[in-house]
Amino acid sequence: MRRVLGFFCLFWGILFFSSCDEKRVYDEYKSVRDWNRDSLVRFNLGNLDTAKTYNLFITLRNNNDYAYSNLFLITEIQFPEGKVISDTLEYEMAKPNGEWLGTGFGDVKENKLWYKQNVKFDEAGNYFVQIKQAMRKNGEEQGIQELDGITHVGFRIENIEN
Repeated sequence: MRRVLGFFCLFWGILFFSSCDEKRVYDEYKSVRDWNRDSLVRFNLGNLDTAKTYNLFITLRNNNDYAYSNLFLITEIQFPEGKVISDTLEYEMAKPNGEWLGTGFGDVKENKLWYKQNVKFDEAGNYFVQIKQAMRKNGEEQGIQELDGITHVGFRIENIEN
């Protein structure tokens, strides 16, 4: 009986928490380990509603192995008809005192980083986003080959109209 009650509570808890996120249109994480500077994390956004407006976010999980207070990323949005928009972005990952930004308990923090606001996907068809790290040490031309401490890279789309 106790086992059935536990399963029942778990089922309703998952259902409750997953249904609370009404703005979510797309939300996916991919695991990265020692994120290589040449590795692309790619997301297939699918066919999005061309009449709606969205906010876009890059989501990251990092742990205490991450040795920097900021993060540089290169992103690309690939449109169905071939257009590509590329951006180089910088995000703060820690406060000046070294305390991690983001949410979470223990040594893993989750960051929801603004990417683009009020975006309309006006071409019908599949959209793709790819993200790669572009970190390098001060004074060095070559990027960091293996970036430790970033455990997951994600992409999130939220509906503005809700």
